[in-house]
Amino acid sequence: MTKATEKPATAAPTSRARPAGAAHATLEARQVRLGYGGEPIIDGLDLAVIPGAITAIVGANASGKSTLLRGLDRLLTPQGGTVLLDGANIAGLPPRRVARRVAILPQAPTAPDGITVGDLVARGRFPHQGWFRRRSADDERAVAAALAATTTQDLAWRPMDALSGGQRQRVWLAMALAQETDILLLDEPTTYLDIAHQVELLDLVATLNEERGCTVVMVLHDLNQAARYADHLVAMRGGQIVAAGPPGEIVTEQMVRRVFGMECRVLRDPVEGTPVIIPAGRRRRARVAHDTPTARDTPATHSTPAGEKLPADEKALAKENG
Repeated sequence: MTKATEKPATAAPTSRARPAGAAHATLEARQVRLGYGGEPIIDGLDLAVIPGAITAIVGANASGKSTLLRGLDRLLTPQGGTVLLDGANIAGLPPRRVARRVAILPQAPTAPDGITVGDLVARGRFPHQGWFRRRSADDERAVAAALAATTTQDLAWRPMDALSGGQRQRVWLAMALAQETDILLLDEPTTYLDIAHQVELLDLVATLNEERGCTVVMVLHDLNQAARYADHLVAMRGGQIVAAGPPGEIVTEQMVRRVFGMECRVLRDPVEGTPVIIPAGRRRRARVAHDTPTARDTPATHSTPAGEKLPADEKALAKENG
């Protein structure tokens, strides 16, 4: 039996936090042109990732979100422009050096047949190992900490193909965490997860950002989740950035209309205080438009009890649903 299949350490694992005063890795795209042959999907885009923050990239389908993320990790070679890692052209850096600074969780990763959870997570240590790929005490610690952080330690001996979609996503994230990089790129990490597991995973990402100080860039389809969890939001359309900044400043009805072509109301999340988008569906608008005065004047079954006052945002929402 090789060391790659040995059971991870059971001692209380500890993640490696950023040393006090240590500089964050920097990642920047300058005038990049990215595509898969033919016309570029992204042309002349500039983006400076904010160190130590969570950045969420949002946009409609085929807007270039995943293409940009792949370009930042050099999974996709730019047709023009430059991606800089710590000020150096990432295209000219040794692969191991890049992998020690940047980890990526792709949209639909594939595990080798029959591989166990523990073995897959241990593969995240490859950039830190020598030619003979022998696992060190640091490797064992990192793998154990990654399994613990994602609550997958009880799955360590199970094969990947025996897991649910939500379990597999957590294991893939554990592998990226075991890599112990300063920058974590996540391409639609909530794919295949139900709403409870989506929140659980995004809470975990936020915790890792706070405790480890890692820089996170993630592509999300859910604009409300992006507004809740991101420090910095990047909205894309047609391969270009059309808005960027703190969610509370840039998420407006006009921005949603421009990026997604959708009418909506933007209210305040009563739990987190972040923007929350309420789509104005065509069916709903049509039904309201044809409502009779009698129906409009009839209180909804979920109306507020008599005498109870609604906050301003909830009044607007109640009016929209009334």
